[in-house]
Amino acid sequence: MLDIKTFGPQGGNVLYKALSHPLAVDAMKQLEQTLNGRSLAVYDPEGYLPTVRGLYPAIRPSVILTHDSEQVGQPDGLGGQKQAVVHLAETEAEAVLALSFDHDRMRSRLEGFLGGKPLHTLGEARLPDDFLPYRRSYLDRCNFATNFAFFRETEQFSTRLVTANYWSNYGAAELRYWLRLFDGTGHVLAEWFQEVEDADAGVVIDSRTVKEQFGLPDFVGQLFIHVIGAKGHDVVKYALDSFGRNGDPSLSVTHDANAWPSMRFATLPAPDADETVRLWVQNSHGTAIPSGAITLNPMGEEDHRAVEQVIGPYETVAVDVGALFPDLKWPAQLELRSGRHLVRPRYEVVQRGRTRIAHMNVERADLLPDPAIRTMSPLLGRGFVLPFPVLDPAVHTSFVQPTPMSESLKSLPMRLDLFDEAGQSCGSHFLGDLPRNHQGAVALHELMDQPGHAELVYDFRNGGEGDGWPHALMRYRHVGTDHAAETSFGGHIFNTMMTWRNEPQSYAGPPPGLTTRLFLKLGQQLDGVTLRSFCHLIYPTSLRDGRQPSRTCLHLHAANGTELAQETISIQPSGSWLLKPHELFDAELLQRAGEGGYVLIRDLTCRLFGYHGLENGVGSFSLDHMFGF
Repeated sequence: MLDIKTFGPQGGNVLYKALSHPLAVDAMKQLEQTLNGRSLAVYDPEGYLPTVRGLYPAIRPSVILTHDSEQVGQPDGLGGQKQAVVHLAETEAEAVLALSFDHDRMRSRLEGFLGGKPLHTLGEARLPDDFLPYRRSYLDRCNFATNFAFFRETEQFSTRLVTANYWSNYGAAELRYWLRLFDGTGHVLAEWFQEVEDADAGVVIDSRTVKEQFGLPDFVGQLFIHVIGAKGHDVVKYALDSFGRNGDPSLSVTHDANAWPSMRFATLPAPDADETVRLWVQNSHGTAIPSGAITLNPMGEEDHRAVEQVIGPYETVAVDVGALFPDLKWPAQLELRSGRHLVRPRYEVVQRGRTRIAHMNVERADLLPDPAIRTMSPLLGRGFVLPFPVLDPAVHTSFVQPTPMSESLKSLPMRLDLFDEAGQSCGSHFLGDLPRNHQGAVALHELMDQPGHAELVYDFRNGGEGDGWPHALMRYRHVGTDHAAETSFGGHIFNTMMTWRNEPQSYAGPPPGLTTRLFLKLGQQLDGVTLRSFCHLIYPTSLRDGRQPSRTCLHLHAANGTELAQETISIQPSGSWLLKPHELFDAELLQRAGEGGYVLIRDLTCRLFGYHGLENGVGSFSLDHMFGF
C-alpha cells in the first residue's frame, strides 16, 4: 500500500499531484540517486513526509527535524525522536532535505544551521515556469489540472479523447495541453504540447493522429494530460471513445479518470459464461507496484487473490479476471484493493467477437452509514435518486445491478421507480435490503414495455442502511446485433429547492444545484462509416411538487468554439428525451461544426442528467454517463 494522502480539504490532493507529476518524478528520481547511501536529515515544515516517502521510498531519513518546540523529542514515526532544527549542524547527517518547493526560502531559513551540509529541497522537482500560470503559490490547484487516460492504437483498436475548452467559462484566456504518452512497459513514447487558442473550442486527441505524427509503433498504454492555464477548478474531464478497426465491430465509450488513487474500487463485473473480462491495471506512479500489492475479491467476501507480477512505473498490464476466479460468473461482482497505486481502472469485456470498455468507480473510505438518511425531511421527497435509461424493450435488453460504493456499507435497501418518456409512473419494484455480497441484476426490459428511464432510491421498509453514495452498474444489449454497452454511476438529490448538506450538488457553486451544463460531442466518420452521437437526457426529481417542464437550450458549437445554432426542447419532470443532434440540426450546420464540434446542453431551470454515446445506424452503439462543467 502507498502511504500517501491523495485527497482532502487541506489540499492533500494538490501535493500528491505535484509530487506524482511525471516531470516531478523525473527530478525526484535524480534526487533519490543523489541522496543514495548518505545519512539524511529531513526538515518537514508542512507535513509532506508521508506522501514523499510513499511515492519515493528510496528517500530514507536518518533524522527528522522540527521547528515546533513542543514536537522536539516526540516520536518521528520512523523509530526515533524528532530533533530541533537549530541543532541540525550537530547531527551526523551528511545531507539535508527540506520538504518545501520554495528553495530560496528554505536556504534563507536554514543557512545559519547547516554547518556546511549540502541542502536539497523539493524545489529541485518544481515544474518549469511555463507550466505555472499561478506563481504566487506553487501548490495552487489550478497549476495541477492533470489526469490520465487509457490510450491505445493497434491494428484492432483506436481511441479518441474528446472534450472542450470549458475553462474559458471561468475566465481562462490562454490554454494548452501538455501530453506524455507511455507505452505498455511504462516507457515514454512521445510528449508534446497541443494549443487550444479559442474559447469554447472542441479538443480532440486521436490515437491514429498521434501514431502518425510521431511515427510510433502500435501501443496500449496511458496518456498523461496536463492542462496549463486552467481556471476555476483542476478537474480534467473528457469522453474516451474506443473503436474496433479492420472489421472488428467493437464500439464503446468511457470517460475521465478520477485524478487521485483510492484504496478500493468497485463495479467490476465477473465474466458471463462466454465472456472474458480483462482488468487494465495501469500504474499511475514512478514507483513499481510490488508483487501481490493489488488484489481482487468477490464483493462482500474476504477471498483475496493477488496480481502476482511486479508492475513497473507507468506500466500497463491486462489481468484476466476469470483466470483468478474461474468459478465466479455474472451477475457476481468484484472489488479491487488497489493500495492507492491506480487512478480509476478500466476493464474490458470480450464476448462473441465484440469488445466493450468501461470503468470502475472509487469506493469511498470516508463515508459511514448515516441514520439521518432514513429520517430525511419530506421537503426532500425521495432523497437520493440514481437515474438511468431504459432503452426501447423492443430493440434492447436493459439490466441494472446495485453496487456498494463505500467500504463500510453492509447492505443496500433499494427500490426501483420506473417512468416513461413523458414522466408518467410505470410502477415501482422493491428490491429488498440487498446484502453487500448480493449477486443479482434486474431485467428492466421485463418491467417496462416502452422506453423511458428508471431510478434507484433508498427504501428502508425492511431496515438496512444508507451512506449517501448509492451506485449501480447498467448493462444494455441490442437484441438484433448482440452489441452491448455498460456504464455505472451514483445517485444524488435532484431538483429540490431545499438542501441537505452538499446536495443537490452544483458544478459551479454551493447547493442547491438547479441548472444544467452538459457536453455532448458530435459524431464522426470512421473507416467510411458514419457514427452519430446521441444522449438519453433525463429530468430526475427527488420531489415533484412545484417542478415545471424544463426549458432546455441546445447550443451547437463548431470545433473552433463558434456557436452555430440553438434549439430548445422541453422535458417533463421525471421524464426523458432521446436527443439526436442530426435530427434537430440542419446537416449543413453539422458539417460546419466538424468532428471537434459539440452540443452544449444548457438549462437554467433544473438539473438534468444524461447518458451519451455513438451509433452506426445498424445496431452498434456506445453508452456512458455524460459530464458537465
